[in-house]
Amino acid sequence: MCKTELMKLLSLAFFTLLLTLGAGAQNQIGIFAGPQATTARYTIKEEKQKTSMKYGFQLGGVMKVPFDNQLFFAPTVFYSMKGYKVDFTRFAFPPDVDAKDNDVTVHTFEVAPLLQVDFSKDPSHFFIKFGPSLDVQLFGKESFHLISTGATVNRNMKFSFGDYGYASMNGIGQFGYESSNGFSIFAQYSFGIGSISNADDGPKIYHRVFGISVGKYLNRKKIVIDTRNKE
Repeated sequence: MCKTELMKLLSLAFFTLLLTLGAGAQNQIGIFAGPQATTARYTIKEEKQKTSMKYGFQLGGVMKVPFDNQLFFAPTVFYSMKGYKVDFTRFAFPPDVDAKDNDVTVHTFEVAPLLQVDFSKDPSHFFIKFGPSLDVQLFGKESFHLISTGATVNRNMKFSFGDYGYASMNGIGQFGYESSNGFSIFAQYSFGIGSISNADDGPKIYHRVFGISVGKYLNRKKIVIDTRNKE
C-alpha cells in the first residue's frame, strides 16, 4: 500500500468516526491552527548529530466527546509541516554517504486519538490533552552539500522501505485554555517514538515539534444565565 492510499484510508476511517461521534448532542466539533518550531533527534550509530530548528504550522479538526466526568475523548486529525537541519559527523544514508549536512522539510498528515482532562467543570477552564499520533509522510524536500565536490543537491525525499519511512508514531501533549464561547488556545509538544528512516544501518530520526495554536468549537452552545428574580 502506497502512502497516498494509506493517507486516504486513514482519512476516510477517521472522518467516518468523527461524523458518527458528531451525531451525539453533547459532542463538539472544532478547528484549530497555529505556528510551530520543528527539529529532530538525529543519531548515526548511536552518535547524536547537531540539529537546528525550522518553522512550520499545523491545521486540523478536533472533536470533544464526553467520556467520564471531566475526562473527554478528543480524536484529532491535522496537517503538520515539519522539518530539521542537521550537520553530520559520520556518513549517513539517507540522504547520501557523501553528504555533510541536510535541510529537510516534510509535509505530514496526522491522526491522533487523544484524551482531554478539564481542570474544572466551569464553562471557561484550563485543560490538558495527551496521547499517541500516527503521521503519514505525504511528501518532502531535502537539500544537502556533497563533501567531495561541494555541490548542492536539492531533491524530493524518497519514501520506501529502504529510504525514508512512509509513517511514524509520535506522542503528543497539550496544555491550554478553553473559553465559554468555544475559543481555545494551547501549547503543544510532540516527540517522535518511531524513526522516519527505514534504511538498514541508517540514521535514527525522531520528530520534535513545539507549537502554539488557537481553535474554535463550531457547535458550542451559548450559555445563558437567567438573572430574573425567582418567586
